[in-house]
Amino acid sequence: MSLCLEDCLALCELSEAEVRAIAQHEGIPVIVAAEMGNYLVRTPQGELKIKAMIRDDIAAAAARGDRGRALALKLVLRDFVYQHPLCEERHRAALRLPEVERRVPDAPKV
Repeated sequence: MSLCLEDCLALCELSEAEVRAIAQHEGIPVIVAAEMGNYLVRTPQGELKIKAMIRDDIAAAAARGDRGRALALKLVLRDFVYQHPLCEERHRAALRLPEVERRVPDAPKV
């Protein structure tokens, strides 16, 4: 049994455009980028790394004068931040839940 790209995309919580942005940034095949994205998307730090990759790709496209690609990547970034709000640094404080006070359970009464 082998997995195709669509199977990997379904498992990794990223869109095909997001995975392709990772592949472009890292210079790796798309299927490998899907696995890398699957690993990174599991933590807020990994989500921040994906966000940084997409932003780097936007800057590279703009530097090449490829306005169409830069705009397409901006849409990818917008959708990524929408789907993964923990990676948006501005909203991190608002998303944090108050810490729960830890209590030691009462000893059983005899």
